[in-house]
Amino acid sequence: MTNSKRRKGLAVASALLGGVLVLSACSGGDDKAGGDGDTSQSKVDEAAAKKTSEAQIKITPEDGTDNASINNSAAVTVSKGTLTEVTMTTAEGAAVEGEISADKTSWKPSAQLERSTTYKIAVAAKDSKGLEAHENASFTTVSPNNSFLGYFTPEDGSTVGVGMPVSINFDKAISNKAAVQKGVTVSSTSGQEVVCHWFNDTRMDCRPEDYWQEGATVTLKMALDGVEGSDGVYGVQEKTVTFKIGRNQVSYVDAKTKQMKVTQDGKTIKTIPISAGSPENKTYEGTMVMSEKFKETRMNGATVGFTDDDGKGEYDIKDVPHAIRLSTSGTFIHGNYWGAKSIFGSVNTSHGCVGLSDTKGANDKGTAGYWFYNSSIVGDVVVVQNTGDKTIAPDNGLNGWNMDWAQWKAGSAV
Repeated sequence: MTNSKRRKGLAVASALLGGVLVLSACSGGDDKAGGDGDTSQSKVDEAAAKKTSEAQIKITPEDGTDNASINNSAAVTVSKGTLTEVTMTTAEGAAVEGEISADKTSWKPSAQLERSTTYKIAVAAKDSKGLEAHENASFTTVSPNNSFLGYFTPEDGSTVGVGMPVSINFDKAISNKAAVQKGVTVSSTSGQEVVCHWFNDTRMDCRPEDYWQEGATVTLKMALDGVEGSDGVYGVQEKTVTFKIGRNQVSYVDAKTKQMKVTQDGKTIKTIPISAGSPENKTYEGTMVMSEKFKETRMNGATVGFTDDDGKGEYDIKDVPHAIRLSTSGTFIHGNYWGAKSIFGSVNTSHGCVGLSDTKGANDKGTAGYWFYNSSIVGDVVVVQNTGDKTIAPDNGLNGWNMDWAQWKAGSAV
């Protein structure tokens, strides 16, 4: 075959392929044949371009992402077009509700996603000419093993006493304390400076130098989504909590005089006879914050180390009235119906709690226990003095007030 015939044969083969295969001419040949081929292909490309939508869809997170956020990850946006349909499902097919924006350029889920779940998103959009574009993605949210949560107190919307700190307990050990602390802010309408203090790798409390100002509103913001708390373990919380500070009530228990003075705004409003810990079981001294209230509760000595020779609790009272917790280790101020009325104000007889005269059933409005319980709120302060025992540890309950301000600030990671 002559060279001329070979070149013409190649041109025919190219035309038969209809532009599916584009041959590159690396040497000279029939200029006219080559030119016709290029022109034909350009027309095909131009026609295809005219049929392609200009809408540009973006799905976040990217397809194949692991450890995605459960808060802000899933989102769809479109430019040069509008969204016509977005569907999101779990890998098992369960639908996830979401909403397209009013201008039809974005979409997001209506609720927080679940951890350790694979989600699929399918998107359709149209450009101004009505041409459709499609995009799909799949991602998996962060697993419990790769994420941490902070359990906080007080509750959102609550009203608490002036001694109430913000206390956060994390479900994983935190090694990047500075990063996590920077993701937590606590502020007050009183303008008081608030500093956070790490007691250990899982607990951080925040408070001002002095008690909160009466009537203030305190706001806790947790911006921990995506914050690396330790190697490969990320926060997932985006939360804002507000609580109010009630009246300023501080009560002073004097184990020597066996009296308790209840003050509001520094003025004594009531003096109540008490019975504190016996000489063998002294009550901790120090500043304590009420953390829980129970109209009635069971108290078993075995749970706090008071056992007899048989290993049973030295006491087991199933209906202790008007009990208010002051420490994690079991210090309460509570009603006492089983002791003689004569002990209150005269003898310290308890295993370390502060007892007030009360009646079985917790319904006698005339008792000291009933009055104090109903006059107290979580976050109120009880200062215990003259027991002869050591000062309660600052992390035993919500009792960081037993640290001076310099010590408290030294425990900050930022």
